[in-house]
Amino acid sequence: MTYQTLTYAVAGRVATITLDRPERMNAINLAMPGEIANAVDRANRDDAVHVLVLTGAGDGFCSGYDLKEFAEATGEQPGSQLGGTTGASDERPWDPMADFFGMHEFTQQFMSLWRSYKPTIARVHGPAVAGGSDIALCCDLVIMAEEAVIGYPPARVWGCPTTAMWVYRLGAERAKRMLFTGDLVDGREAARLGLVLEAVPRAQLDARVAQVAERIAAVPKNQLMMQKLMVNQAYEAMGLANTQRFATLFDGITRHSPEGVWFKRRAEEVGFKQAVRERDSGAPIAPDASRPLANWRKSED
Repeated sequence: MTYQTLTYAVAGRVATITLDRPERMNAINLAMPGEIANAVDRANRDDAVHVLVLTGAGDGFCSGYDLKEFAEATGEQPGSQLGGTTGASDERPWDPMADFFGMHEFTQQFMSLWRSYKPTIARVHGPAVAGGSDIALCCDLVIMAEEAVIGYPPARVWGCPTTAMWVYRLGAERAKRMLFTGDLVDGREAARLGLVLEAVPRAQLDARVAQVAERIAAVPKNQLMMQKLMVNQAYEAMGLANTQRFATLFDGITRHSPEGVWFKRRAEEVGFKQAVRERDSGAPIAPDASRPLANWRKSED
């Protein structure tokens, strides 16, 4: 397969998938989730491969969904977060099930890294934010540069992490802290919280990832597969699939709540980057957009 958004290479027993849109900080477009899933499947079918490493080209791991054009375009986009199959504005009303269909497909394609029969390691050398954090956290192990950052800023408005891996990695309280604030944390803090396996200085990252990958690669494939299936089953029994369904539905709702509509209009007015700066500044978001809960009760009476 010829890939548009990534490169695939095998050296010895290690396959490396490199997200390759460096001019957009490896932002996710419509093609990337499916290409990730294809590359994972390719590695799983290769008897020579024992372990997969996922990384990004250029300065970033992945900056999330490529939303600038979507956010700044006027009109409704009734399909997925990337504007449906055409990416164009549409006068039809938002269809939550069409939105769910597209975003759930992306989520399952990211989760190919989690379901891979062979272990997956995320090498995070630069920002892994929003949807980029979803991709990284779907891997079995995450090794970060101390200077890199990870987080889900759209949790403040206009997003919900569809893979929902934050709670499974951090537990309830620390996951709430990250998603209530939308904060970014560096590799040191991510390792301290238990979000990632470890963080090392950027200059040592390649050597450390290679060391871990080679240690795993020496183990027979069937042993690796059994250990991984056993651990993953515990998370599935905790309800991972249902949590992801809720998260994906909520992701669509966040983009069509009163505050979500306000944010979209703000992006149209001042540009997506400025709207994001305002979202992340700490100032109240869309203070007049919400309908008070007291008014809901009155209308029901």
